[in-house]
Amino acid sequence: MIGMNLFTRFRSFQTNIVLAFVLVILMTILIMSVTSYYLSRDSVKTNTQAYTLELVKQVNENIKSYVNGMKYMSSLVANNRSVQQYLSTDSFESLGEEKKQKDTVSDFLEAMFISRSDIASINIFGSDDKIISGRKDFELNPNFDIKSMKWYMDAIAANGADVVSSSHVQHIIKGRYPWVVSLSRELLSHDGTQKLGVFLVDLNFNVLSDMLKDIKLGDRGYVFIIDSNGKIVYHPQQQLIYSNLKSEMIDQVLSNKSSTFTSDEGSRSRIYSIQDSDFGWKIIGVSYVNELVANQQNMRSSFILLGIICIVIAIMISVLLTRRISQPIKMLEHHMKEVEKGNFDIHVPVPRTIEIGRLARTFNIMVGKIKELMTQAISDQEQKRKSEIKALQSQINPHFLYNTLDSIIWMAESYKAKEITVMTSALAKLLRSSISKGEELVQISTEVEHITSYLKIQKMRYSDKMDYLVEISESLEDYLSIKLILQPIVENAIYHGIKKKGGSGWIMIRSEETESDILLIVEDNGCGMDNEKRNSLLHPSTIRSGSRGVGVMNVHERLQLYFGTQYGLSYTSELGVGTVVTIRFPKVL
Repeated sequence: MIGMNLFTRFRSFQTNIVLAFVLVILMTILIMSVTSYYLSRDSVKTNTQAYTLELVKQVNENIKSYVNGMKYMSSLVANNRSVQQYLSTDSFESLGEEKKQKDTVSDFLEAMFISRSDIASINIFGSDDKIISGRKDFELNPNFDIKSMKWYMDAIAANGADVVSSSHVQHIIKGRYPWVVSLSRELLSHDGTQKLGVFLVDLNFNVLSDMLKDIKLGDRGYVFIIDSNGKIVYHPQQQLIYSNLKSEMIDQVLSNKSSTFTSDEGSRSRIYSIQDSDFGWKIIGVSYVNELVANQQNMRSSFILLGIICIVIAIMISVLLTRRISQPIKMLEHHMKEVEKGNFDIHVPVPRTIEIGRLARTFNIMVGKIKELMTQAISDQEQKRKSEIKALQSQINPHFLYNTLDSIIWMAESYKAKEITVMTSALAKLLRSSISKGEELVQISTEVEHITSYLKIQKMRYSDKMDYLVEISESLEDYLSIKLILQPIVENAIYHGIKKKGGSGWIMIRSEETESDILLIVEDNGCGMDNEKRNSLLHPSTIRSGSRGVGVMNVHERLQLYFGTQYGLSYTSELGVGTVVTIRFPKVL
């Protein structure tokens, strides 16, 4: 009798389904676990190297922004008329005239010095022993010969190019010995025939230290920097390096042709990931191989544990699902197909069977909740879309306002009343059109008035450095667009195109139209950009933290949010020639 009961039990529908489920799930879990483990084991090292390289590249970009800021300062000084005039004059009409010109240059350097808290000092050392500093408390250290210092000699050897030093103690200021990274540049006359002196700007070393000290690659990994000669610029264990208590494979880093290599040190083997910078430094990420092995062991244990958990859960679910489901299952399946077709206005009759009855009630609740959530999701998405547009429009870059107010103060001090009136009026119009009473859409004429005011202010700020022309067809002025779409494009053209270009530049804003769309075109003759940079402008993953206010990506997202993904911005650019930006949106009245 017992044998018959067991035989009957093993022939039951429920038992067969449970066994089938368990066997299928068990085989699937085993195959997937083994395959995933071996694939993951081989890719751990590759993924770690890729992650380290990406991290090192990001560090390089962060450091590059600081160095570019210093290079920008050196360009301003090298091309400044007052600096050129003071350094190239051998004799002055009077001591008062010499002091006046020196004070002008000193004030210029001081303005740059106080604008950045990360700058330790900024100085000019003329070839005829003229010394000008941006620090009011500057006092030359008499114990050191400026012309014998490495940064000075490197600048002379570079013949007008920027030279970035490794980290060092700066001795030129009496009583002050800061740890800095220096950028030096020989100053030449505009025609290149006269050597005027050397410009020096020192960046506080703690800027690099604060940026890199918390970067960890695993438990023991780290990032360090060397210059082109193999000298340590930054290392988290710099004191140990200088004390010869720790060593790095500097020679292999300098000679290695690939971006990564692994040291042969047994249990202490390290993976070196190398990134070259534009200014001669190498940023190196170091990971320990034995940490990767530990990760592989943890991963294997995790796969085994996960497999056991999945099998247990599979058995439990199989038992629950197969109880007394043979008769009412087809009715439930029929109703589920109706839901699959999109019919949520149905109600499944609850059978007397307890398990299926619970399932039916749960199914009814689920259908009701799905219907409710779908309605709520549609409403939420619409509200989210409106909120995102308003949030994107509410961004404003205060730097332009600060710079404009600085220009007004400067004009006031120079008694340029007419220019003050024009600039203040333009600024008022600019702010008024920026606010535009909270509307999402404004007339193109309003947008033209806004960008004209902005260009008028920039023209007054940069004088002969920039010119502009706005030619928007009158037939398009009554059409609507989202507000503040031209200013970020023009701002980029000025700051990243014309401002970095030698000589004067121009910006042209014109319009075109098709049967259904409007095209606003912003063209400049700035320094342009390469394909890589152009292709990265409209990709969210490449936008750095802290980028400028209402930026290019902001405009592109707002256009696509409001009008659809077929609209937005497109770029064409050529290095040394200029950039053309096309803004496309539909005709809306």
